[in-house]
Amino acid sequence: MHTKNYVLSACLLAGLSVYAQQQPTEKLDEVVVTDSKFELKRENSGKVVVNISREELEQNQGRTLAEVLNTVGGIEINGSRSNAGQSLSYYVRGGNNRQVLVVIDGVQVSDPSAIANDFDLRLLDINSIENIEIIKGAASTLYGNGAATAVINITTKKASGDKIAAQFTAVAGTNESQHDRNFSINDYQNRVGVNGTLGGVTYVAGFGNQYTDGLSAVIDENSDEKDAFSRYNANVKVGYAFSETFKVSLYGIYDHFDTAYDNSFPLEDAPFTSQSDQKRVGLSSEYKYGAGSLTLNAAYNNIERSFESNFPSAYDSDSYIVDIFNKYTFNDRFYTVLGFNYVEGRTNFGEKEETSNADPYVNVVYVSDFGFNMNAGARLNNHSEYGSHFIYNLNPSYTLKMGESYAKVFGSYATSYISPSLTQLYGDFGANPDLEPEEDRTIEGGLEFSSASSFRISGTYFNRREDNFIAYQTIDFDTFESQYRNALEIYDVQGVEAQLEANLMTGLTLRGNYTFTENKDKPGLRVPKHKVNGLVGYTFASRTFASVNYQYTGKRTDTDFSTSENLELKAFGTFDFYLSHTLADPNIKFFVGLNNAFNEEYTELIGYTTRGRNIRFGINLNL
Repeated sequence: MHTKNYVLSACLLAGLSVYAQQQPTEKLDEVVVTDSKFELKRENSGKVVVNISREELEQNQGRTLAEVLNTVGGIEINGSRSNAGQSLSYYVRGGNNRQVLVVIDGVQVSDPSAIANDFDLRLLDINSIENIEIIKGAASTLYGNGAATAVINITTKKASGDKIAAQFTAVAGTNESQHDRNFSINDYQNRVGVNGTLGGVTYVAGFGNQYTDGLSAVIDENSDEKDAFSRYNANVKVGYAFSETFKVSLYGIYDHFDTAYDNSFPLEDAPFTSQSDQKRVGLSSEYKYGAGSLTLNAAYNNIERSFESNFPSAYDSDSYIVDIFNKYTFNDRFYTVLGFNYVEGRTNFGEKEETSNADPYVNVVYVSDFGFNMNAGARLNNHSEYGSHFIYNLNPSYTLKMGESYAKVFGSYATSYISPSLTQLYGDFGANPDLEPEEDRTIEGGLEFSSASSFRISGTYFNRREDNFIAYQTIDFDTFESQYRNALEIYDVQGVEAQLEANLMTGLTLRGNYTFTENKDKPGLRVPKHKVNGLVGYTFASRTFASVNYQYTGKRTDTDFSTSENLELKAFGTFDFYLSHTLADPNIKFFVGLNNAFNEEYTELIGYTTRGRNIRFGINLNL
């Protein structure tokens, strides 16, 4: 049954791509930024970059950031289909959390006290985001430690040109499993924001909250216990333009969530709770001169986490980030970046521990007038514990212009560097101060065709090699003593990604992607070998939008920790529906979304609850 669904989905994407070439089109004019730090036309970029616009985010209202990212080709956000407080695992191209870097408004964000030194996406309110640009593959030359499989570059909302503008969003809905069909409204989200421009001063301020109840974290048929999730977010940003060439902005952000959770070993209901608080302050400035600009991004980030359980614990970490870089353009052909990036992480395991990176880097993009393009970069990673390490990126591409259409072939060879986290080096469980950093090598090659800027289809092959991979290993099977160790083997992951985006006719939009991922040398836990996402959207008379989203997730392996066995989970497919309508007053919009419309029953995590059919509805007001 599921195999038929998969084949049907793949054939549908192929058929739609053929049909799209035959239809009237609308112009899709897109630039990409993350792969070079310049605004360059997509046709001149040789990397795999996915842009999620504000319009697309609004067509997913009511969903979390993790749910939206889970529809991007090559990405599996495990835990996004479960209880709202479920910990999230980021599997991009067969990698894991520590190989994905999150950047918010130009600053790397992470939690030095976390095992993977990663950033918890549960902290963020999707309604505060303007757009997201994702670069897949190694991008360590521009973004440093940890950017081995993807960079998720998030830009928050900016000030409008009005003196004052306000937005209000309210969402309510159900939060039920496949077997609990009470249709109780127990998921609430709200967001209010104000922004504007007064002379040379810009300002943005907002507050959001979410409260979700209704699901138990683990499956327990003998208990009615529910595990609630509560989050609130506050942000303020003030900017000043001293002149047309020099501007500065300051910001402060506070994010908090608390969630109930259950015992994981053994799997059973439990009255456990955890809290996470993030406080971030930062400065961003830009000075423009002639054909260049000098940018400074600096931030301080503090994250406090606590767990109330049979083994209570608390963590407090600090991050200091400075990224200063000069951009200069030579004759509209050479785009250069010369920068210095400093990142320091601190946390406390009985005594304060810290590590830092101080990295100079350079990146050059050459755009010829005969179709050849080259993106090349290098970084000298200077780590406080491991000394210096050279990483680099070579990314040639060739574009053949055909009127308003183009065909592009591209390739990439890139290295990346992932140092052990403070927890792996000095933490309370399994710490190993003798760990060596992980080194990754990524090769990519692909084709892209764009027809009149309204139809685009691309295919990419990737191969990633992991050396010194860090894993938590049992070293004494009598006492079950475990420790973080570097794997002696070299691991290879390979795969194929295909993506389609088209405007077939006025108002009709198609988006689709297919991913094949193969871990050649070790089990790819929770990573589907095949995954398909497809969306058909239509705008009726400019004020009503409707879409159908289908997701097929293939077979994957998970560990049953009650028996320590690896089990194969069945493939599944889900349909989501979305409808929005803007009133005659364009500032008022109503929307409704139906997730897992046919109440498909499947397992995301062995022993944990998965959401079934749920509905969300809400309103947007712009004043």
